[in-house]
Amino acid sequence: MDVFACAGCGAELTAPVSRVALPDHTHFGAWEELHPPLMEPSTYAVDPLPSGAPWRVWGEVGEEPAARQGVHAPVYSVSFGARGRIVIAPGDSRGMALIPEKCAGYCRGIDGRDGPNLACERCGRAVATRMDDCGLWQTVWLEPDAVRRLPSGMPAVPIPDWDELDLTSYAVPPVEPDGSWSRRWEAAVPVALARLVVACDARAVALPGPLAELLGDAVAGYLPAGPPALTAGLAGPGVPAPRPGDDILLVPRHPVTGEPWRPSHGTAAVVPLDIGVWAHLVLPAETSPLPASGRLPEGVLRDDYCLPLRPWRPFLPHSRAFSHTLVRLPAIRRPSLRAYYERYGRPY
Repeated sequence: MDVFACAGCGAELTAPVSRVALPDHTHFGAWEELHPPLMEPSTYAVDPLPSGAPWRVWGEVGEEPAARQGVHAPVYSVSFGARGRIVIAPGDSRGMALIPEKCAGYCRGIDGRDGPNLACERCGRAVATRMDDCGLWQTVWLEPDAVRRLPSGMPAVPIPDWDELDLTSYAVPPVEPDGSWSRRWEAAVPVALARLVVACDARAVALPGPLAELLGDAVAGYLPAGPPALTAGLAGPGVPAPRPGDDILLVPRHPVTGEPWRPSHGTAAVVPLDIGVWAHLVLPAETSPLPASGRLPEGVLRDDYCLPLRPWRPFLPHSRAFSHTLVRLPAIRRPSLRAYYERYGRPY
């Protein structure tokens, strides 16, 4: 495990944390809603792409400089901020104090618009940005040039193999207890759809059964139109071997490394999907409250079975999650995919 310390004075700024994959839903929350922490306790992740200010509009940047910033299709503005920002849960921060004059936000918290707003308590150096406004997952982002990663002295957490993962513990239900759709699903699904569009080269594709049954109508507008030319299936650890006829496989991202699961053989393209969404789709469905055979005895009532939650509104994919992912995939520069991008509308 690691700790992060101030690059100026060496003061420790975090609890011991272990690196995990950057969540797919990191930058995509629901407007006008307060969110829980993005990261699990005692974990951190690194964003490899530039983020935050300064921003430059596309017309001033040009295609090749934008591509070097990780943006491969026209958008309104391109970030020239730092690469490699480190995100932790706010509860894992230590020895930092807010900088009052840099705590602006939209309405319910701080959105980081003024740059780093947390200073090292020992030396006063600006080292991180707290973000917790509506529409944002609660985070603390450590500035890569302001901190140093050091060994914590605690043993490293081993990276589990695919067959060591407890899929049940990772599964995320699509519906929240209040009947709303999971905000993680609303962000992670369009991220996977953008990857799917690239994998099928903008040709029409049929979604795998569980995903089509749950979200087919809601996501139809994000996929190329026309009779399906390709088929996609769900594949991964602990599930039956993929069907031989599937052209594309939706597979889980490893929760620690972020790498997609890959089959031992076959030529189908793989599209990584948030492991929480994937696990829910492949795990056994709800059981029946009725006995498998026979009937309940007279006078016996079941009070130990909760009916599955049903959403009170349609599924609304996070459109910015889709477009943000799509323009950051280098393949979007191919003529077929650029035509798709122009046809379905620029997102910014």
